[in-house]
Amino acid sequence: MANIEEKVKNLIKPIIENLGYDLYDVEYVKEAKNFFLRIYIDKPEGINIQDCEKVNNEINDILDEANYIKEQYYLEVSSPGIERVLKKDEHLQKNLGKEVYVKLFKKDNNSKKEYQGILKDFSQEEIILENNLKIDKKNIALIKTVYNWK
Repeated sequence: MANIEEKVKNLIKPIIENLGYDLYDVEYVKEAKNFFLRIYIDKPEGINIQDCEKVNNEINDILDEANYIKEQYYLEVSSPGIERVLKKDEHLQKNLGKEVYVKLFKKDNNSKKEYQGILKDFSQEEIILENNLKIDKKNIALIKTVYNWK
């Protein structure tokens, strides 16, 4: 499925950028018996429903013509959200100095499975939160930004 995601990303990224948006992520997943192609777009002032509709209308026929996906699927275009998942190094880079929530697959040496703190740095192997707390990337189930709702 990752190959499909990469092909779709390469196909639609120039189109989305030409419309004035950033392509944040592409996901192709199976949930129950249905397949979903999720396109996450972003821009500095945020995304609204009209933005999603505009992108959907521009890429729908192009995706059909490319025919990368043989199964029937649902196309969803949306914002990555206010508390966005950080999957790629470029996502981590853009969020250095910001508060993140990290959930681990298994408890670490501190017997903890969750952390929240300021993202200070990262490498191929680990992320580093404030107070020089190092977390092995292989043990990260989820890392996302934290929005202060106050």
